[in-house]
Amino acid sequence: MSGRGAAAGSRSRPTDAIVALVRLGATVLGRTGGAVLTLVALASLVFLALRVLPGDPAALVLGEQASEADRALLRGKLGLDRSLGAQYLSFLLGLARLDLGDSLARPGTSAFAEVGRALGPTAALAGLAVALGALLGIVAAVACVGPWLGARREWLHRAVLVVAATPLLSFAPLATYVLAVRLRVVPLPGDPESGAGGLCFAAGLLSLPLAAQVARIGRAALLDLGHAKFLDVAAAKGGSPWRVWVVHALPAASAPISVVIAAQLGALLGGAVVLERLFERPGLGTLMLSAYASRDIPVLEASVVAAGLLFVAVQALAIFIHAAIDPRGREG
Repeated sequence: MSGRGAAAGSRSRPTDAIVALVRLGATVLGRTGGAVLTLVALASLVFLALRVLPGDPAALVLGEQASEADRALLRGKLGLDRSLGAQYLSFLLGLARLDLGDSLARPGTSAFAEVGRALGPTAALAGLAVALGALLGIVAAVACVGPWLGARREWLHRAVLVVAATPLLSFAPLATYVLAVRLRVVPLPGDPESGAGGLCFAAGLLSLPLAAQVARIGRAALLDLGHAKFLDVAAAKGGSPWRVWVVHALPAASAPISVVIAAQLGALLGGAVVLERLFERPGLGTLMLSAYASRDIPVLEASVVAAGLLFVAVQALAIFIHAAIDPRGREG
């Protein structure tokens, strides 16, 4: 009997591995398909907004003083002289090839090439802001529930609530004026020579709303776990408060923290656009707004697609980090 049981167990292990691999493949395909559909839907909305709304895009680009011949030439270049269905099909084919045409402001330069040059600074700003926001928020959440601050934990919690309720534009200009102009302890973020210091200061400002939301949700999740039996066991075994809250409680609270990070990514990318415009830093936000002002339709479409791609990529990273911390996040 024991021999037959061992043989059955050895046969079930490869089967279980195959089932797990199939489930993993289905999950990856499902999430990839969902990301692709999200990008296509976003790009389609931009396509329709630029073509269905009242007004002649060619007139908006060239101005009212342009001749009808020049407008007709631009309509033909943009494919606006064809039916809406034919334009949309051509748009989807170009999107699949990452070729939405050349920039109208810089003829001969691909729209995606323009976006590629701007995407790097925005990705660096947003990525560093996500890392700083998550780190600061987690540290604040643990400090709000641990024994280290004593009664001052409530003051920290109140500060977190104030930052969470304050819009970025309310404190970013003031903080820049005080720290960069008056005290000169940090470089101006828009200075071309500010380098890594300017990037870190801009990312630090951008990270504060995210850090406050992570701290608020993380504190609530940790408080819910405060009387869990596994924490009592860890403390009874001689575990220090740091080990109890950071090593044991924090991974169990990773699910809501990951959810709030993923939910705040859209606001964070929007904040990156605002800060780039506010500080006149090069990046995707500056390019997008300048393309809108000049009615550079190919660059504007490519910018929105790139922003959506960045959003989906960072969300996928948040899901991966959650799964790495908490095995329950690998399911589904």
